[in-house]
Amino acid sequence: VLAPRRGWIFPGLDQRLATAPALGSGAPPSRPYAAAAKTAKKGSQKTKQEETKKKQVTKRRLLMSKPVDDVYLTWYYERPSYNLEEAVGMLKKFQELDFTHPKQYVYINVFLDMALQKKKKVDPFASAVLLPYRFTDETNKVLVFTENEQEAEIARENGAAVVGGVELIKWILEDEIQVDFYVAVPAIMPKLIPLRNKLRRKYPSARRNSLGHDIPKMLQLFREGLEYMVEDENIIKTRIARV
Repeated sequence: VLAPRRGWIFPGLDQRLATAPALGSGAPPSRPYAAAAKTAKKGSQKTKQEETKKKQVTKRRLLMSKPVDDVYLTWYYERPSYNLEEAVGMLKKFQELDFTHPKQYVYINVFLDMALQKKKKVDPFASAVLLPYRFTDETNKVLVFTENEQEAEIARENGAAVVGGVELIKWILEDEIQVDFYVAVPAIMPKLIPLRNKLRRKYPSARRNSLGHDIPKMLQLFREGLEYMVEDENIIKTRIARV
């Protein structure tokens, strides 16, 4: 601490230092300004931590009225919401003002309630969906696992990129074959176990609609469908259209 005089910090300190006994005199030096040590009570530190947490969690109170200016602190007001027609109109207006490409993608954030009973949560998942209006001409490459020649012919007619049986396992493990999705018929599944760790979430599964007998339906879903997955435990972020 910087100060011009010691007396300004502790009044009367000069007098006490002048009357202090010399070293080796036998009398212990007095400490009139020292605080006595107190024994810490059990649980006192935990109580202080809880009080600190309570102080930190202070909610900002929203104002009831709407802002009257175009410059304001957003967290003081409720976030505005718009219906679908208004929102699309705003996106088109922003695109014109920003001189961006008119065919840019429109994205959506979906917040899910993943809570279950007894304090459990739904595990994050991934899936695919067929949208009523496709906004891209791109199609995914899909591999079909089957050893039935008739089923293989149906798969080729419906746009499968690769069709085959167990002979494809080695090429997939060595990364000689790489596609976007894998579908299979139930009869061949016991022979595909070596690919479980390699394909992981893309491993054919009835829960993801990539395992079944309806090959044309599975091919349409994964060739033209939109894949989405849950991120950050409960959020789906994906594109749904073009401006």
